[in-house]
Amino acid sequence: MSKNGEHSSDHHVEHESPGKEYNEALHLLQIELVKLQREIIASNDQILVIFEGRDSAGKDGIIKTISQHLSPREIRIVALGKPSERDRAEWYFQRYVTELPAAQEMVLFNRSWYNRAGVEKVMGFCTNKEHEQFMNTVTDFEQLLVNSGIKIIKYYLDISKHEQKERLEARVTDPLKQWKISPIDQEATKLWKEYSLARNEMLLRTHTTTTPWIVVHTDDKHTARINILRDLLGRLTYKGKDKKLTLPDPEVVFAFDPVCIENGRLAP
Repeated sequence: MSKNGEHSSDHHVEHESPGKEYNEALHLLQIELVKLQREIIASNDQILVIFEGRDSAGKDGIIKTISQHLSPREIRIVALGKPSERDRAEWYFQRYVTELPAAQEMVLFNRSWYNRAGVEKVMGFCTNKEHEQFMNTVTDFEQLLVNSGIKIIKYYLDISKHEQKERLEARVTDPLKQWKISPIDQEATKLWKEYSLARNEMLLRTHTTTTPWIVVHTDDKHTARINILRDLLGRLTYKGKDKKLTLPDPEVVFAFDPVCIENGRLAP
């Protein structure tokens, strides 16, 4: 990707079709994931991995990549739909609490309580008061979970406007991606700036030493997946870890810092 976020069509095609190198790297990392799961089960660990990001940033793909070869009894994918009337009448975090990992479990959130900081704020699905209340309480809520023994890892998948537009257009023409199309898609590029501002506020106000945000550049989806796996494995302890495999590219995966907003490391 060039500095202005443009892609050549050749590059786009290239990263749509993973090569031998990608498949070999992925195979080794998935073996490490199996070792990790064995450790989670043996140690009664509770792991929660949150994936946030704009529409089409790659959340579905990385979650499938992580869970592909793991025991389905000890890994769960949570992608909650639109809240019901009952959900709206509950404490905001209530429907997420029932999805938290039990001992021996890893849970992958495909979007999370941070909906309130992104989609709900931008689309007007919550009031300003509800948004502010969320922002003021979410880090305390996460601290309680960490204190109770849950390990939380938060990834923000960052995509350029150009790449998002291409991926959203591809959904319309690909019969295997039709299920991904939603009315919110149509607003995603129109409300690009509003989503950027909401993202910036979310990262600035909810990045803490206990539950930091990790930013991932996802314009090249295969590079992003490999580097998220490396980062995830590097953050967790398990027997037989091949440390050479757990070093992500710092240009692709990096800890959030307020400077990222000013220096263009995050898509403007």
